[in-house]
Amino acid sequence: MNAQPFLTAIANALREVGLEAILVGNAAAALQGAPVTTLDFDFMFRKTPTNLRKLKKLARRLNGTILKPFYPVSDLYRIAVEDTGLQLDFLSAMHGISSFTSLRSHAQKVAFGGAPMWIASLEDVVASKKKLGRPRDRAVLDILEKTLNEKRKAKNKKAQA
Repeated sequence: MNAQPFLTAIANALREVGLEAILVGNAAAALQGAPVTTLDFDFMFRKTPTNLRKLKKLARRLNGTILKPFYPVSDLYRIAVEDTGLQLDFLSAMHGISSFTSLRSHAQKVAFGGAPMWIASLEDVVASKKKLGRPRDRAVLDILEKTLNEKRKAKNKKAQA
């Protein structure tokens, strides 16, 4: 499956509503070169009244519905788009990540269909998955760490050349 059309639609919608969010999790890891798959897109965002309004606009823009699947114990907001099966999860806090600002300082801005989207660094994805420690996170850690080590070696090799 090619995620490019979804990523383009999401990036354009984020830009249109003015919501700053950073793609995290396996989707971010895959875009950083890790051979992993996922069926959803996870984002970190700042939970403010303004951003919650923007999140509602984003759901409308994508023809989706906002759900709070773990209410009231979680700050997870899920946008589900029934027609396409698209699922976007927005988190205001993540294990292993000290702040949104810290995450963004390591993130990379990538354009999809001309619209920018922040992508978390592979280092931050690994740190978060280690801290979470769920079985599904531990299951991909070896491959993520291998990819991270390969990227570091390639960067060091390039710097030495």
